[in-house]
Amino acid sequence: MVGNDDAELVASAARGNRDALAELYDRHGGPMLGLGLRILGDRGEAEELLHDVFLEAWKRAGDYDPSRGSVRAWLMLRMRSRCLDRVKSAARSRTSPVGEKVERAAGSAPATAGDEADAQRVHGALAELPDDQRRVLELGYFDGLSCSEMAEQLGVPIGTVKSRLHAALKKLRAAFRVDEAIS
Repeated sequence: MVGNDDAELVASAARGNRDALAELYDRHGGPMLGLGLRILGDRGEAEELLHDVFLEAWKRAGDYDPSRGSVRAWLMLRMRSRCLDRVKSAARSRTSPVGEKVERAAGSAPATAGDEADAQRVHGALAELPDDQRRVLELGYFDGLSCSEMAEQLGVPIGTVKSRLHAALKKLRAAFRVDEAIS
């Protein structure tokens, strides 16, 4: 399977090739587990959802559309959605700062050199953001809060949340365009 691109592996999995699914797991399971750990803060729950997401990917491999995004994004989005569903269905308390979740999960998932480089780029770009902008991104991504929920939690108007979110995303897009032009 080495040398196959991810889209070919998904197509092969859709035809029932278990080795293709295993290769996808080897390539993307570590970062997906890391994401689950960051959101859930519990390794057992994250591993359970990782298993569920790969079962779902196996069953729905034929639904993958490469024109809508990469296989990595497809899998990570499924993992994130499942984790946020778990957080919301369990009616977990949202008082634990996201930073603590990230700290607990740091280093707990195996990473490739490419994953590590990507993580460093993202952390560097986030570190450049003002605290108020970084906070709305964390609340939206890790806790799955809507703009109105963020406004309530932060005690600011919804327009302020949307402005901070817009400014933060604009800065991140600019940071990654510059990095890509240099690389």
